[in-house]
Amino acid sequence: MRPEVPAAAPRASSTSRASFGERLAAARSGKGSLCVGIDPHPALLAAWGLPDSPEGLERFSLAVLDAVGPVSVALKPQVALYERHGSRGLAVLETLLARAADAGALTIADAKRGDIGSTMQAYAEAWLGEGSPLAADAVTLNPYLGFESLRPALDLARSTGRGVFVLALTSNPEGRSVQHVGGDASVARSIALAAAGENADQDGAGRPGHVGLVVGATIGDAAERLGLDLARLNGPILAPGVGAQGAGTRELRAAFGGALPLVLPTSSRAILAAGPDGARLRAAAERTRDELA
Repeated sequence: MRPEVPAAAPRASSTSRASFGERLAAARSGKGSLCVGIDPHPALLAAWGLPDSPEGLERFSLAVLDAVGPVSVALKPQVALYERHGSRGLAVLETLLARAADAGALTIADAKRGDIGSTMQAYAEAWLGEGSPLAADAVTLNPYLGFESLRPALDLARSTGRGVFVLALTSNPEGRSVQHVGGDASVARSIALAAAGENADQDGAGRPGHVGLVVGATIGDAAERLGLDLARLNGPILAPGVGAQGAGTRELRAAFGGALPLVLPTSSRAILAAGPDGARLRAAAERTRDELA
């Protein structure tokens, strides 16, 4: 029988912590802007010589945390790749989030949750609530039941000093059928405007907001064509697609222009392929971070 993976203890209250925007800005000043995705795909576990099991998942996740946590601004575990192992996989995710918090590493749970009413409230409490073992520093959200359907998460993130990243303009071809609709009055533009509106209502002048956007690093000039003024967001932009998906400094500049200072370039496979050796993992993260600076 395989040993049980222990669940992490609930996190301590964060009512006295600074806002997510402030904490992220402080981390960026010391670590740069690179976000590293923790994506334990079966093929990657095998390449590391690990079993596709909760035990392999835990060894992989904690090795990435130890190696790249000190040199990246945030870690972004892909929730689906933990869920596929059931309750024991989620227990590993709880352990990772708790260890990251103890180490002072910011985490973004890539869960892409979105629903209405009490169901959205429950998702918010799971990923952003005080005492929840799944609470991360931020979570990705899906707004396609309407931006206002995310209200429970938007408000809870603000009150707990956490953040959200709302899907706005993704680089997958299927996304165009929804996000690009409307041209200059596109769905993506309406989401970006709503997020900027949330961040404009901050208690202190110039404080960075807690509502970010997810905008793919490989979108080319789509933001400009669709009329998204990303520079006015006053919040972070999570930009997946760096490295294995083809985006680098040139693509980031083309996609984001004047909003580039808000961007958290995100790389997963290109860095994780350097494992399992911790020194090589850290070197890969440092090299990517420096190339994007």
